[in-house]
Amino acid sequence: MVAEKTIILSAEQEAQLRQPIDEYVGNIQEKLNELRENGTSKAMDIQAALETLKRDKIYTAQEKAKRKEELQAALKEAKAVESQNKAEVSALVAEAEKYLKEHFAKDYYNAVAASCKAETAIAKEKYAAAVAELKKEHEASLAKLKDANEIKDEKYVHKNRLFDAKMQRDKELQQIKDRRHAAYAHKYHLIDLLRISRFTPVQSVAQRWENYRFTFNRRSFLLRNGLYIAIIIIFIGLCIITPIVKGPNVQLLTLNNILNILQQASPRMFLALGVAGLILLAGTDLSIGRMVGMGMTAATIVMHNGPNTGSVFGHVFDFSTMPVLARVLLALIVCIVLCTVFTTIAGFFTARFKMHPFISTMANMLVIFGLVTYSTKGVSFGAIDTTIPSMIIPRIGKFPTIILWAIAAVVIVWFIWNKTTFGKNLYAVGGNPEAASVSGISVFKVTVGAFVMAGILYGFGSWLECIRMVGSGSAAYGQGWEMDAIAACVVGGISFTGGIGKISGVVVGVFIFTALTYALTTLGIDTNLQFVFSGIIILVAVMLDCLKYVQKK
Repeated sequence: MVAEKTIILSAEQEAQLRQPIDEYVGNIQEKLNELRENGTSKAMDIQAALETLKRDKIYTAQEKAKRKEELQAALKEAKAVESQNKAEVSALVAEAEKYLKEHFAKDYYNAVAASCKAETAIAKEKYAAAVAELKKEHEASLAKLKDANEIKDEKYVHKNRLFDAKMQRDKELQQIKDRRHAAYAHKYHLIDLLRISRFTPVQSVAQRWENYRFTFNRRSFLLRNGLYIAIIIIFIGLCIITPIVKGPNVQLLTLNNILNILQQASPRMFLALGVAGLILLAGTDLSIGRMVGMGMTAATIVMHNGPNTGSVFGHVFDFSTMPVLARVLLALIVCIVLCTVFTTIAGFFTARFKMHPFISTMANMLVIFGLVTYSTKGVSFGAIDTTIPSMIIPRIGKFPTIILWAIAAVVIVWFIWNKTTFGKNLYAVGGNPEAASVSGISVFKVTVGAFVMAGILYGFGSWLECIRMVGSGSAAYGQGWEMDAIAACVVGGISFTGGIGKISGVVVGVFIFTALTYALTTLGIDTNLQFVFSGIIILVAVMLDCLKYVQKK
C-alpha cells in the first residue's frame, strides 16, 4: 500500500487509497439506485409534485383535483414498489456499511490522519525555524543601527514579519485540519447516498461530535463558557468546604438540597423568562421585585382565610365566602392583570417615545412601590388558606410539583421564541430594529408584546411564590429580585446587545444563581456579602458578553 511507503500523503496517493472503497460502495450504490428508481425515488418526486400542486394557482379546482388523484395513484404504485424492494435495499445498505466499518479507517482514514499529524508537526517546526531566522536577522539589523527612528522602524518591520509567519503557519494548519476533516466526512458522504440522508442516531451523534471538534476554538469556548466553569468550580469548592465548616452531617449535594434548590428556582424561572424577552430587545426591567411584592400582596388578600389583617385604602377584604379553587383562580387573574397593566404602560412609553427601558421600568418600580405601600400602609397580610399549597403545588413523596409549573413555563416560552412569528420578530427587532422595521416588522407591536408577555410571566411567578411561601404578602417582598432575574439571564447568555440568547441559557442561569445563593446561605455567609458575589458575577458576565460582541464586530 502507498501508506506503508511514506507517512506524508500527496493528494494523488490519498485518492489512490480511497479508490477501492469508492468503487466497492459505488457498485452497491448503482444497485440501490436501480431498486429505488421506480420506488423510493419516484415516491419522493411525486410527494414534491403534490406539495407544488397545493401552491400552484394555474390550475382550476377541478383540474387540481384530477391531477392530485393521478399523483396519489402513482404514489401508491411507487410505495408498493418501495415496499417490495425494502428487504433487498436494507441488505445492500447493511453490506456497504459493514464494508465501510471494516475498511474505511484501516485502509484509508488512519493513513490520512497519520499524514496530517506528521504535516502538522512539520508546519510547527517550519514556523519555529522561521521565527528563529527572523530573530537572528532582526538582531543583526539592530546591531548596525544607531538612529532611534531607524531602530523603531526595524522593530515594526520585525513585528510584521513575525505576524506574517504566524499567519502562514495558521493557514497551513487550517489546510491540514480541513484535509483530515474532509477525509473523515467522506465516509458519511457515502452513507448519506446509501441511506438518502436517513442517518441512524449513532451516525448523527458521530457527525455532530466530529463537526464540534473541527470547529472548536479555545478562545471562543472560554468566552462562551468561562463564567459557567468558574461558577461550577466555586460551587464544587463550597461543597468541599461546607462539611469542614459546618460539620460532616451538613452536605450540599444531597437529594433534599437539590429538590429545595429546584423548588426555590421555580417561581424565579417565570421572572427570568419574562425579563429575558426584554433583554433580547436590548432592554431591561427594574420593576420586577416590586411587581413580585404587589402580586404577593394581592394574592394573599384574595387567598387569605377570613377577613384580612390589613386594609387597602381603608377597606378590609374578605373572600372566604368564595370556594377555595375560585379564590385561587381569582388571585392568579388579579396578579396577571396588575403586572400586565404596568408592564404594558412601560412597554408603550418605551416603544412609542423611544424611551430607554431603564427609565420606563424605573418609573414603574417607584409607582408600584409607592401605591402598594400607601394603600396598605406597608403592613403584611399574613398567611393564605393552608389548604391551597397542597392543592396547587403538592409534594409527591419528596418531589415538589411546583417544578412542573416551571417546566411548563419553559416549554411554552421556548415555543413562542422559536416556533412563532412573534418569536422570530423578537430576535429580528433585538438584533437590528431599523432593519426589522424596513422588512415590514412592527417594532412597536413587538416591543409592547414583549412587555405584555413579561407581565403575564411576572403575574404567574408572584402568584406561585405566594403559594410556595403560604402568603406573607407585603410591598417590601421581592426587593432585589430584579437583579437575580437579570443576572440569571446574563449568566445564561442573553446578550444586552440584543437579538442573542436561548431559553436553555435562561434555565441554566436561574439554576446556577439559585444553587450558588443556597450554597452560600447553607455555609452561613452573610446576606449582604451575597450581594457582593452577585455583583461580581454580573460584572464578569457582562464583561464576557461585551468581549464576544467586540470579537464579533
